[in-house]
Amino acid sequence: MARGGVRRVAHIAWKAFCYTLGILVVAALAVQLWFFAHVLWWRSFQPEQSAFMAARVAQLRAKDPRAKLAHQWAPYERVSSQLKRAVVAAEDAKFMDHEGFDWEAISKAIEKNERKGRVVSGASTISQQLAKNLFLSGERSWIRKAQEAVITWMLESALSKRRILELYLNYAEWGEGVFGAEAAARYHFGVNAGALSAQQAAFLAAVLPSPRRYAPGRITPYVAGRIDTILARMPAAQIP
Repeated sequence: MARGGVRRVAHIAWKAFCYTLGILVVAALAVQLWFFAHVLWWRSFQPEQSAFMAARVAQLRAKDPRAKLAHQWAPYERVSSQLKRAVVAAEDAKFMDHEGFDWEAISKAIEKNERKGRVVSGASTISQQLAKNLFLSGERSWIRKAQEAVITWMLESALSKRRILELYLNYAEWGEGVFGAEAAARYHFGVNAGALSAQQAAFLAAVLPSPRRYAPGRITPYVAGRIDTILARMPAAQIP
């Protein structure tokens, strides 16, 4: 091929690369704008359901087409302050101080995982968990983790700490098909979310990492130890 022909082919290839890259960049920006638009909307309105809820009900309906989730929105002021303190004490003690990421906890988790040679510890804040629950799948990948970080920044930039905690309490999973503080309180203890005692709140916070493992009110030796730890930490937990 003549030199001029090679140049033309290279020029066409470069233009195709730039065009493709441009499309990918525009698509990525459009996705981020879609996420951010939802975050702004949720300043004043509640999501119908989270991505995690949608995935869970799909799993349940694969076994039973009539399966439904237990979920009822509870405004922040109608959720027991005991539960708010218990969740912050158990999941994110620095919730009121950080801007979405607890860098000290992340550093400690990385060191622990490196010592063990596998992932045994996480350091997700309440804001990060909310980002994942609202928008993302449960898969583990660097791309998903990066997207979680971006959404976490959006949540912290657009919403108050009170609103972030309110959303978290309403969309956390607390049992098989049980989502939110109101449904959790009724499922485990037969009371509404505003009537939870300190002991009950500590139980709900203790089972958050693996909520489907525990029948209503079931306290194993491990959970009992977690409850005691959470109860000890609750007085110092700061909530909005």
